Amino acid sequence: MSEAEVPQSTETADDTPTSAVPRHVAIIMDGNGRWAAAHGLPRVEGHRRGVEVLRRTIRAAGEIGIKIITIFSFSSENWSRPAAEVGELMGLLRRFIRNDLAELHRSGVRVRIIGERAGLAADIGRLLVEAEELTKDNTGLTLVVAFNYGARQEIARAARRIAEDVAQGRLKPADVTIDSVGGYLDTADLPDPDLIIRTSGEQRLSNFLLWQSAYSELVFVPVNWPDFDRAVFEGAIREYQQRERRFCGLAAKTAPTTPVKTGS
Repeated sequence: MSEAEVPQSTETADDTPTSAVPRHVAIIMDGNGRWAAAHGLPRVEGHRRGVEVLRRTIRAAGEIGIKIITIFSFSSENWSRPAAEVGELMGLLRRFIRNDLAELHRSGVRVRIIGERAGLAADIGRLLVEAEELTKDNTGLTLVVAFNYGARQEIARAARRIAEDVAQGRLKPADVTIDSVGGYLDTADLPDPDLIIRTSGEQRLSNFLLWQSAYSELVFVPVNWPDFDRAVFEGAIREYQQRERRFCGLAAKTAPTTPVKTGS
């Protein structure tokens, strides 16, 4: 694409750019504990507030025109936290699926779960399957929940499956390419994220989507997750829109042109 062919952003009355809305946004929801500490509250209150913010963020993503949103809900490293906190987090997950799944389904949201499921409590495993099965035919926003997820672990699982296929003669070593490796990942049928947002001001990926983020734009916002709102979300998208995406090539590439819908 030549420079003259690169779509140019326009501005609405409220100065929100109306081009290049990212198709796939991934979010590292960080800072619940720090938010709680700053407000003199127990950590679990930060997590509870975070669930409320997640509900609003999912709704906002659909209104803005984002097609896929991936959330880092529980890391494979989070099991090392105090048992009481892990128990509270599992309880919040149970309540979120039981209380919110019907509404997500009515809204046409398709739920996908990525991460390791072996060893999970039986009721948690059933809830994850229920969420995917109930919504699998929906055609609206895709909500990808990274649960018990670690990117290094995901890549190791993919490498193990590739090795097994080579050993069984189903795959030739010469056929192991970037594309074929991607097909063994948890996200095999999903496009890579265009934009990754991390809250709390920390500036690292923390073992999240390491393979898939090779060409993602990264935006770090200096607010804790419970304070993440529509204005901060749109600000992160605005920053993404101002960047030139080259994918290591010479010609700039942009996301599909889609109007940003501002509002509540």
